[in-house]
Amino acid sequence: MSNVRWTADELKLAFYLYCQLPFGRLHKGNPDIIDLATRLGRTPSSIAMKLVNFASLDPAITNTGRKGLSGASKLDRVIWDQFQNDWQSLVDECSALLTTSEHAVPTAHPNIAEDPADYVGETREAQVRIRIRQSFFRKAVLASYKAKCCMSGLSEPRLLLASHIVPWSVDKANRLNPANGLCLSALHDRAFDQGLIALSDEFTVMVSDQLKTRADSFARSALVGIEGSEIVLPERFVPDGGLVRWHRENMFLG
Repeated sequence: MSNVRWTADELKLAFYLYCQLPFGRLHKGNPDIIDLATRLGRTPSSIAMKLVNFASLDPAITNTGRKGLSGASKLDRVIWDQFQNDWQSLVDECSALLTTSEHAVPTAHPNIAEDPADYVGETREAQVRIRIRQSFFRKAVLASYKAKCCMSGLSEPRLLLASHIVPWSVDKANRLNPANGLCLSALHDRAFDQGLIALSDEFTVMVSDQLKTRADSFARSALVGIEGSEIVLPERFVPDGGLVRWHRENMFLG
């Protein structure tokens, strides 16, 4: 089937996977690529090639001099553009497509605070859907940052969070937007969420005066000591400047 024209649903699933894999893992030996190939009845090579086609449309990739493949189709571009401003539809449509196969959809590792209002009157299926959305956000953010805290460099996955710049409960439109995410250690996530640290427009760390005046020696080393340093920017989904500004103006205790 590898030479058969790609359908829109197949391209959605390929883009869905593209968002969750590091650029360096877009190869035919990747188990996730092999799994999608099995689901679609295509070869792992054809799936890997399609993911690299998507990379050719990704300015975060091409701006670094990496070009991907040049064979992106018109429909590839339509799918790319369709979901840039509607991430929830991407996740919901693709999870629905995946549940029609014999394979279960992974729902592990949610790390986003659940909004109790979302659960009032909801069925178990709706709760599972929320966890799938959370899992997508985590995987997309961590893959973009190569599973390292962008402030400290910590790479222990059990201590890493996909942190929202604008909180989950505040901005529903950007809940699943990977550009509304930072990969942070649990400590830096908490400090960011509490407004003790923020980012400048140049993506340098800002530290609240409240933290500076009260910090113990550990906090001074781990938090105050990184003031003015640049975060390590992700391979893809660079933090949205408007969202960074919102956090600084509305949450930062400067």
